[in-house]
Amino acid sequence: EVQLQASGGGLVQAGGSLRLSCVASVTSGYPFDDHVIAWFRQAPGKERGGVSCTSASDYTTQYPDSVKGRFTVSTDYSKDTVYLQMNSLKPEDTAVYYCAAKPTILTVGARVELYDYWGQGTLVTVSS
Repeated sequence: EVQLQASGGGLVQAGGSLRLSCVASVTSGYPFDDHVIAWFRQAPGKERGGVSCTSASDYTTQYPDSVKGRFTVSTDYSKDTVYLQMNSLKPEDTAVYYCAAKPTILTVGARVELYDYWGQGTLVTVSS
C-alpha cells in the first residue's frame, strides 16, 4: 500500500518554473524503489494524460514530446520523494498535476489505467 502526497503547484507566468513534489508513504508491499512512478496532468475539459514515467528497473524517465526538454524528473530515494521540475512553462501546461505509482519493475507506460496509487493532485496555472 502506498500513499502519495503531491504539492508545489501554484500560479506562474509563462516562461517561469515550478517544482512539484510527490512524497510516498509505503505502508506495505514493495519498497518505494520497486514502483514505477509517473506524473500525469489533467486540464479542464480534457482527459488525464502522462507527462513522465520513471522505470523501477533502470530508473530512466520517459517524457512525451510536449514536455521533453522542459520537464525533468528526479528522485530522492532516501526520502521516497519524486520531483517534477518544470521549466519554460506555457499556458497550455495549466492543469492539475498528479503523481501515481505502480508496484512493478516491468516497463510500463504512462497510461492512467495501469496505476494503482494516486496522489491528490496539485494545480498549476500558467498565465500568459
